[in-house]
Amino acid sequence: MDRQSSQPTLQTIAVVGLGTMGTGIAEVLARAGREVIGIDISEAATQRAATALAAATARSVARERLTEQERADVLARFRAFTDLGAAAEADLVIEVVPESYEIKQQVFRELDAIVRPDAILATGTNALSVTRMAAESLRPERVLGLHFFNPAPAMKLVEIVSCVLTAPPAVEAVTDLARELGKEPVPVGDRPGFVADGLLFGYLNQAAAMYEARYASREDIDAAMRLGCGLPMGPLALLDLIGVDTARTVLEAMYASSGDRLHAPAPILGQLAAAGLTGQKSGRGFYTYEAPGSSVIVRDLQTPLDGSLVGTGRPVSSVGVAGSGTMASGIAQVFAQAGYSVVLAARSQEKAEAAKAAIGKSLGRAVSKGRLTEEGATQTLDRITPAGSLDAFSEVDLAVEAVAEDLAVKQELFATLDKVCKPGAVLATTTSSLPVIAVARVTSRPQDVIGMHFFNPAPAMKLVEVVRTVLTADDVHATVREICLKVRKHPVDCGDRAGFIVNALLFPYLNNAIKMVEQHYADIDQIDAAMKLGGGYPMGPFELLDVVGLDVSLAIEKVLHKEFRDPGLAPSPLLEHLVAAGCLGRKTGRGFREYAARR
Repeated sequence: MDRQSSQPTLQTIAVVGLGTMGTGIAEVLARAGREVIGIDISEAATQRAATALAAATARSVARERLTEQERADVLARFRAFTDLGAAAEADLVIEVVPESYEIKQQVFRELDAIVRPDAILATGTNALSVTRMAAESLRPERVLGLHFFNPAPAMKLVEIVSCVLTAPPAVEAVTDLARELGKEPVPVGDRPGFVADGLLFGYLNQAAAMYEARYASREDIDAAMRLGCGLPMGPLALLDLIGVDTARTVLEAMYASSGDRLHAPAPILGQLAAAGLTGQKSGRGFYTYEAPGSSVIVRDLQTPLDGSLVGTGRPVSSVGVAGSGTMASGIAQVFAQAGYSVVLAARSQEKAEAAKAAIGKSLGRAVSKGRLTEEGATQTLDRITPAGSLDAFSEVDLAVEAVAEDLAVKQELFATLDKVCKPGAVLATTTSSLPVIAVARVTSRPQDVIGMHFFNPAPAMKLVEVVRTVLTADDVHATVREICLKVRKHPVDCGDRAGFIVNALLFPYLNNAIKMVEQHYADIDQIDAAMKLGGGYPMGPFELLDVVGLDVSLAIEKVLHKEFRDPGLAPSPLLEHLVAAGCLGRKTGRGFREYAARR
């Protein structure tokens, strides 16, 4: 018997639970030509599902993606019931009822007595054990996980979860179905969170804990991750969308399995859930919404007032940038394009001239792409004066260092700035991981020192983390906030601790991805695909690690581990081994992947 004929044809599919996810899955199936049996104990839920399908297909007709006849065919393929007995004719049953063992097991027990012996039973869980549900079924070999992502019609990823009891033909059948639905199936084993949520929820939990510690505002945490990492939503807004109670349930299951403190739900999640503040669905979570079910955020007592910055900053007309690398050149370009006179100082005049030439090429590319006029590029370049010594900073109002990420190097530079720069000049470091206070303390004016962490490439990236130490003066903080806005960047405030906002949330996520590979749970291609397709990440974690550089990543992870002392933050041995072997990512031609040699 050939492979295709040995597998069931999954033509009639029952979806049990017609909430947002169940309704979305039903829509995907009906549009793909499957007969869909929608089941929910609530008559109101079945009606809402039918109404939602009608509205979604009407929008498709309006956008000329469906004809009226095709729409009528889709609607005719969906039938809704309140009795689980309607699943008797199904080839596949997908349950998406609330995330509770008791509820899901009750559904599976009833289905065992209803469906055909050859039917496949799939759970949509993202936190509970598929093995446990399969073991308690009369047909464990035909039970698996089928984890869609919300919104199901738009999201491409489907995680196919098999356990030790699952028969391969059942996995093959649902994998083929996922492809026929236009989805990207990723095979995973049975553990809480699987791949995408296993990485995503740890990150969300740390963001909640960061907010709970009052390290940064909810708006700044969310803006930092959107603008610094290119994510479609900030973590706290995403928790509100997912549901705070749902997130806590997933994390509880992950923590029970891993024992990793990074998965122990932040207390604020339990407090919000206990108060009924579960996010968008209740009208309030981390943010307050226009109404229950609305995604429109409204002002509340925690919303920062417009122009709420206390005090005014110091006048700044000239800027000094120390360094000759990509970051220094990019920052100098940003200030010059905004109209500031810029002194670009390097260790030699030749290096400074080369850095200015690199800026000229960058401006030339902007002109060729129509983002800048020839006149604008010329004026920008004319505002930059290259210098071979920091002595040229004697009259600047703001000095920004962008040299090597080495504390001793930065301290030496700031000791020199302290001698060279005029009184009242603001001194800023672009460090991404070192303590700003350690740099400030080598000067006689630590009140004038602040962190100003740009992201690479500086001309394109909108985010600047403004890092205030316990000694930074109010008017220095105000100065940097004002300047960020003048150079068209988005400033976010944070305190002087390892990783600031972005790296403190990003690198534990990257480290956890490496641990998945170490544990042979998934390979790098599966993990990258899962995070791009299921989490909306612009790059998968291993793509990003290879771009950032494995040595840079390891250094940041070591700093985080040293500061927070959490065993879960210990750098992965695999990362350490790759760095020791000189496999540093794209820059060496090999990291987690191999790359063609650059000419």
